[in-house]
Amino acid sequence: MHYWLLKSEPDTFSWADQVAKGAQGGVWDGVRNHQAAGFLRAMAPGDRAFFYHTGNERSIVGIVE
Repeated sequence: MHYWLLKSEPDTFSWADQVAKGAQGGVWDGVRNHQAAGFLRAMAPGDRAFFYHTGNERSIVGIVE
């Protein structure tokens, strides 16, 4: 199991959006940074990640698996 940090602008895709998707989750697209996209592809079922809001909030708002 690996641990990750997922950063998102709350105006684009917030923790509330993630919770609304439920256990099925949602597609994380629109990642322009090639290295970050590679890390997302490297994630495996069972890995866990901190869900971090960037911008003015700058805080970990949840944990995802």
